[in-house]
Amino acid sequence: MIIAMKPGVLRAEAEEFARKLEKQGVTVDFSEGATQTVLGLVGDTTAIDEEALQANHLVERVIRVQEPYKRANRMFHPNDTALELPGADGGKAKIGGGNFAVIAGPCSVESREQIVSVARAVKNEGASFLRGGAFKPRTSPYSFQGLGDEGLSLLLEAKKETGLPIVTELMEISQIEHFGNVDVIQVGARNMQNFSLLKELGRCGKPILLKRGMASTMTELLMAAEYIMAGGNDRVILCERGVRGFDTFTRNILDLGIVPVLKKKSHLPVIVDPSHATGVAWMVPAMSKAAVACGADGIIVEVHNDPEHALCDGEQSITPPDFAALMVSIRKYIALEGKTI
Repeated sequence: MIIAMKPGVLRAEAEEFARKLEKQGVTVDFSEGATQTVLGLVGDTTAIDEEALQANHLVERVIRVQEPYKRANRMFHPNDTALELPGADGGKAKIGGGNFAVIAGPCSVESREQIVSVARAVKNEGASFLRGGAFKPRTSPYSFQGLGDEGLSLLLEAKKETGLPIVTELMEISQIEHFGNVDVIQVGARNMQNFSLLKELGRCGKPILLKRGMASTMTELLMAAEYIMAGGNDRVILCERGVRGFDTFTRNILDLGIVPVLKKKSHLPVIVDPSHATGVAWMVPAMSKAAVACGADGIIVEVHNDPEHALCDGEQSITPPDFAALMVSIRKYIALEGKTI
């Protein structure tokens, strides 16, 4: 249930009103706009008298929400959520709210020389975040599984060299204690419905980049976000990374159609991963432009200094010169959308 308070209602009045509602067994979330406060009621609202609420002198409108996701719902939070972290050179790294984030780096951290050189290259071209895998979920048990804790240490060295906040994937609950210095924790497609993990991340307070499962619906993605937000962590970034299809030319099918739908249904920022979606390096620039055009709040791109000898996903990784060309080409599209990097 959504309760829109009348313009001009004081915060103290709204809080007192919320306390009375909570006595009826619901949780109340606040969303404050420029002129109006919106209360989101989570829980069993069947016993709450909608007509009595509507008659209250503080209330402008009462709306019942049908979707199972509440906190991720735009009706609960009409304004776009924007995330802001300390960035390079004393600036801010932002996602959402008119800010287009470019997250770039190798699929997997392989050495200090590799990750630091790529970090410097992507920073110089305007990337605002550094991505890199320390723990790698791989289909084959014989494939490179990442450097683990050593990989995390190397990412932190690259952050020290460049100032770029780091984005890296966490695979299981036991690893959380090692991610204290990670800026954004990524939940991969295979873990999107690992509900125990999502609950734990709801208590960690760090921004979570949540990738859509390879065969998951929009509602399932938003419900996964709801698990994190229900734990108290509303710093969630949704990521479209392609879904499983029948064609084998591309790695997945990049479902760009879900981006404007997510933006309509939810207030959370939405980014696109053209690298994992296509699995083909030469397609990444075109799909990055398409991501901007469909309203995404950012992209996450794999960049490797030597893709032919990469230990993981070299075929979908672009080189630093290719990344430089990509940034030149998408800046004009970002400007046309009224956004800034």
